[in-house]
Amino acid sequence: MRSIRRLIPNLYLVLALVFIYLPIAILIVYSFNALPKSFIWGGFSIDNYKNLFTGSEGMGILDSLLETLKVAAIASVCSTAFAVLSALGIAYLTKKLQGIVMGLTYVPNVMPDLVTGISFMLLFSFLGVQKSEFTLIMAHIALCVPFAILSISPKIKQLDKSLSEAAMDLGATRFQTLRLVIIPEIMPGIFSSLLLTFTLSVDDYLISNFNVDSSIQTLPMMIYSMAKLGVNPKMNALTTLLFGAVLVLMILSNLSSIKKTKNKGVKK
Repeated sequence: MRSIRRLIPNLYLVLALVFIYLPIAILIVYSFNALPKSFIWGGFSIDNYKNLFTGSEGMGILDSLLETLKVAAIASVCSTAFAVLSALGIAYLTKKLQGIVMGLTYVPNVMPDLVTGISFMLLFSFLGVQKSEFTLIMAHIALCVPFAILSISPKIKQLDKSLSEAAMDLGATRFQTLRLVIIPEIMPGIFSSLLLTFTLSVDDYLISNFNVDSSIQTLPMMIYSMAKLGVNPKMNALTTLLFGAVLVLMILSNLSSIKKTKNKGVKK
């Protein structure tokens, strides 16, 4: 009886993992399918990857990819920098004010992207700002900041305030204390914030669709327009490459965390 009770949670975990990763596995397999736009296996081929960045459609995909990466990089860096300063400010508030501010920070995290996208579209229209790459970046920064704060705040709370006070007692300025004492201590949170916000920006479709003109297309917008015409083998190859890139980043992040944990254990 006990063995059955132990088996049920493990079985549930296996089923959940299969449900999550089976579609991704199918996508990866069919990205190597020799038959275009077909769910019938026609043999192994890498033609989908060869044709990914060739021709007019391929160049459009490349332009969308570069635009998406540029916007995501700017949004992740700006939102993380803003979140560091915000989290430091929140840490020095009273507990009651901290609860209120953090509660306000949680609201955008649970708000549907549709509401956020339309809100910023109306804001830019009210201010008379034309839709462009600038409005796209501003909307993405606003999307990412609350998530960045949630990633960095726990590391700020773990900080020993006596370290920064000691640095300032020894003659360090506030900026030197921030750069040499606080930033290194919260670096894992900063790295997590950069990774999370970059992924959110790359993945976003709704907010981008409402806050950019037709001359600019992000990768999700391009993929959505391609999906309207049916299954595109180039889309399978592209999403497989994106999944591989994210997987590599996650592995490197975990290896870095494991290495730091081992180093701390050796020092102790």
